[in-house]
Amino acid sequence: MASRNILGGPLQLCSLDPLTGFYREGSCDVGPEDLGCHAVCAVVTDDFLEFSRASGNDLSTPRPEYGFPGLNPGDRWCVCAPRWKEALDAGHACPVVLEATSAAALEYVSRSVLEEYGVDALDEAQD
Repeated sequence: MASRNILGGPLQLCSLDPLTGFYREGSCDVGPEDLGCHAVCAVVTDDFLEFSRASGNDLSTPRPEYGFPGLNPGDRWCVCAPRWKEALDAGHACPVVLEATSAAALEYVSRSVLEEYGVDALDEAQD
């Protein structure tokens, strides 16, 4: 069965550049190996990146040894649902591409809250 997004439709790609997802296939698909639940397709902001760095997960610094380019504001990235919720609770949440956010995120954040931060996939389309 195909993975579903939080809206009940098929899970759309989050980003191919940078290549994201726990499985590095461009989507926020999750599975039993993904203990962090990388389900939220976030459009990262300076504020979110700084919060993440201060919380012990530096997403801005390139890590070539892991094939990680480092993120810039505006990049789309599959972030862990619990970390996005933590950022929300601390006032640092970033926009979310609803069509590319896995339904697995609903175990951590309600659909209505995610919709408040939702952006249209077409407006945020990746080349």
